[in-house]
Amino acid sequence: MTTTEPTTPLTLDEETISAYRRDGVVRIKNIISREEAARFRDAAVAATANADDLFKESKIFNQYVNVWRDNDVLRELTLDPRLAAAATALAGVPLRIWHDQLLIKPPHNGAATEFHQDAPYWPHAGSRASLSAWIALVDVPVERGCMTFIPGSQDHQNLRSQDLSDRDDLFRASPDLRWEERLTIPLRAGDCTFHNAYLAHSATPNLTDDPRIAHVNIYFDAEATYTGAGHVVTDGLGLTVGAPLDHELFPTV
Repeated sequence: MTTTEPTTPLTLDEETISAYRRDGVVRIKNIISREEAARFRDAAVAATANADDLFKESKIFNQYVNVWRDNDVLRELTLDPRLAAAATALAGVPLRIWHDQLLIKPPHNGAATEFHQDAPYWPHAGSRASLSAWIALVDVPVERGCMTFIPGSQDHQNLRSQDLSDRDDLFRASPDLRWEERLTIPLRAGDCTFHNAYLAHSATPNLTDDPRIAHVNIYFDAEATYTGAGHVVTDGLGLTVGAPLDHELFPTV
């Protein structure tokens, strides 16, 4: 696996880009500083006091979507040009913001995020390259809920959506993936992984006394079109089926 430490301005070398396109994941250390991570962590904690938790009935994690729309501090992170530049270099195509989200595993939550892909949940067609920037706002060792990936599984692009609470659901959809190599990536605050939207991934439970706090920027192909399928981000926007998602909620980067 390739790990990159960014320069300023952020540039990615060809080895990093090639490794991402082969494996579907790459780690970038210190994409934001630890001081920035602490500032965004505090903003995230404050934001959750009034935000709607989309996973409030779940033991897996708390999920707060499109926080950039209501929180000026977190908006800086969602629209951070360092993240956008890295995402664009890895994807190799023009991108839009799909949405951001805070993913928080409370202390001793006791539930894993089981293996799944992201893209099957999204109402996109014709997307050549979509990916997520998963930024650790606190240290995330294995015991706090770091992620594990199945490198190369982004090639499986015709699977149904999977149940995040069922440890075998992905492997019922694609039995061959059960036997593939897995890569676990703990992160320090300020580190980031970029992973392809079709890359199978999971996260361990948080067994520690402190919450796991991650901010995720999700980018998708600017030329992707809307399928009309239901999704909390697009429902009620009046988008045209078969047309690009040209809307202020999905700015180009």
